[in-house]
Amino acid sequence: MKKSILFILTIFISGSVFAQYKPAEQGSSVNFTIKNLGFGVDGTFKGLQGEITFDPANPAASAFDVTIDASTVNTDNSLRDGHLKGDSYFDVKNYPRIHFLSTKVSGGKNGAYNITGKLTIKKTTRVISFPFTATPSNGGFVFKGTFNINRKDYDVGGTSTISDNLDVSLNILAKKM
Repeated sequence: MKKSILFILTIFISGSVFAQYKPAEQGSSVNFTIKNLGFGVDGTFKGLQGEITFDPANPAASAFDVTIDASTVNTDNSLRDGHLKGDSYFDVKNYPRIHFLSTKVSGGKNGAYNITGKLTIKKTTRVISFPFTATPSNGGFVFKGTFNINRKDYDVGGTSTISDNLDVSLNILAKKM
């Protein structure tokens, strides 16, 4: 009986220490910038979903499992956006979501952390790592980070005239589940 009570208390305490959050579409943004013929092109994605387990006092126990809807790519040019949704770019018909799954979270001084994880675009998964900040906000957190990827690593765009590298900026509002 004592073991059962101890087990239940352990689960209850663990649940309260490692709070779970959901990314909120309203208040979050996933932006990217890439050069096309020397000019910067900005874009966004929507359709943020997933689960985040985060404890600023124990970042190693944190976990991020989030996706975005690839078909929501928006560069304020419907012709270009249609092209980006096609087979040679994001191929949204066959690969509707872009996925990030963390494998390690470290740091924590002054709200600054580092995250490593697997980014999957289309059928390709690569390990990426980048710094981020976590700021408490209304019982949740705002996570901000920026990273750079090579589009060719994910078979996006083939031999297009756009730059191989693009910058991605995240501003994610996560609310308690």
